[in-house]
Amino acid sequence: MTAETIIAADLRINARWILPVEPAGVVLDHHAVLIQGDRIAAVIPQAEADRQCRARETVDLNQHVVMPGLINLHGHAAMSLFRGMADDLPLMTWLNEHIWPAEGRYVSEKFIADGTRLAMAEMLRTGTTLFSDMYFFPEVAAQMARDSGMRAQICFPLIDMPTPWGSGPEDYLAKGTDLIQQWQSDPFIQIAIGPHAPYTVSDGPLQQALALAEAQGSRIQIHLHETAFEVDEALKQSGKRPIQRLAELGLMSGNTQCVHMTALSEDDIDTVRRSGAHVIHCPQSNLKLASGFCPVTRLMAAGINVAIGTDGAASNNSLDMFAELSTAAMVAKAVSGDAASVSAHQALAMATINGARALGRDNELGSLVPGKLADLIAVDLSDPYLQPVYDPASHLVYSNHGRQVSHSWIAGVPQLQDGRLTRIDVPDLMLKVDEWRQRISNTR
Repeated sequence: MTAETIIAADLRINARWILPVEPAGVVLDHHAVLIQGDRIAAVIPQAEADRQCRARETVDLNQHVVMPGLINLHGHAAMSLFRGMADDLPLMTWLNEHIWPAEGRYVSEKFIADGTRLAMAEMLRTGTTLFSDMYFFPEVAAQMARDSGMRAQICFPLIDMPTPWGSGPEDYLAKGTDLIQQWQSDPFIQIAIGPHAPYTVSDGPLQQALALAEAQGSRIQIHLHETAFEVDEALKQSGKRPIQRLAELGLMSGNTQCVHMTALSEDDIDTVRRSGAHVIHCPQSNLKLASGFCPVTRLMAAGINVAIGTDGAASNNSLDMFAELSTAAMVAKAVSGDAASVSAHQALAMATINGARALGRDNELGSLVPGKLADLIAVDLSDPYLQPVYDPASHLVYSNHGRQVSHSWIAGVPQLQDGRLTRIDVPDLMLKVDEWRQRISNTR
């Protein structure tokens, strides 16, 4: 860029630090992000911006880190309305005796609309700009996200049994096909196929899901190897580990997002590596449900892309991605016995560019690179408990929590300004949430 070049920007963001994610491990001091329309135009030193930039609006964030928006790659957004309802239980007891009965009783289009808005409010407030959702009435969740200007991968559910959304696999696949076509090419909403788990979806529907994914170029997200019990039961029933079964069916590929992945043999890891599939790590949910430990260090050493998700608020009980990536880094160190495992920069990459890569969108999301979409957040590091600042990346992972997020932009449009949501009516939302609390409390 020459000294004569003049950059016309819609928005200039001056930051004390910028963590671009790409190049990896870099922190930029006293730089500016310039935004034109919905794209990043440049990331340059502030002194250079003073000479070369003409911006319609300037935001000064002199004690903040500016970085890409976080990508929460697995969750069940509307389950926020079940937060704290059935704690301290093992996975199958939690599902069979509490969650599935509650879903049968309460889940409806209104439940999904209100629960998804609650989840989005929490996620936007804590730095997430794109979330993946796997739940019922996905058409409602997609519309809620689009109306709020939030990016989402919406995984329509596929399961052998009837649910509030449909009668069975044929019904789910037909509705899902319509959903894919409805949202095709939308820059905010990406429709994926969400088979619940190998133990709840039989071979026929899985093969149909694969055919649909190949025909439409859709991602597949599935809970996989969530517990040792799941793997042991599969071996008893079929003589095959779930990953082996999916690989034989053709479902393990670069379009596959494998969620949880706690019980993995070396052969399992090699299968994932050869397939190009992605792993979605949900450490806090795995810890709370005592599901096991995802071997993140071994996966990364094998060259497997590992992203992060919070899971639903019913099993976490938070959708704060900063808390999640902190837990991911520390659990990886304990499991591997290596304090250098999953550095602060690697954890931040898991929550940004790795998530974009799993979505097939790393060419436009996940880092602050000119030409990419302007999805970014600012984190205020001025609080005494974050002082002194030697390494902002370290603070983001080990000292910060999401409530320090002060600003966010999606496609260059402000979603959070000085900690206030711009597109979600919080008082109205809280009234609806309290109505659900009273209804669920009175009928449990």
